Amino acid sequence: NTHEWTDGILAGMVRDCANDPSPDKKWVMFDGPVDAIWIENMNTVLDDNKKLCLVSGEIISLSASMTMMFEVEDLAVASPATVSRCGMIYMEPGALGLGPLVVSWLQTLPE
Repeated sequence: NTHEWTDGILAGMVRDCANDPSPDKKWVMFDGPVDAIWIENMNTVLDDNKKLCLVSGEIISLSASMTMMFEVEDLAVASPATVSRCGMIYMEPGALGLGPLVVSWLQTLPE
């Protein structure tokens, strides 16, 4: 055990996007349950500073072309401070899944 820092997936992805000079929009997507510990550590990314603070001490500033999106089932373990930093879109359960997409596509077909 060397106690050396090793970047995780998120740090590498955010660093790559932040260092990309192109004006193209860059999306970092999260899909899954919210964990109380890691979502609280994302508060500096979600506030106006838009900086990812790593345990190693490195701070990665998000560029203007970067957006983070969280697709979660619920926010039961997220603090009010975290929730207030996010824009929310609620989807009715009936609007989710493959069914609504198939219905929408079928409506575009000629009769």
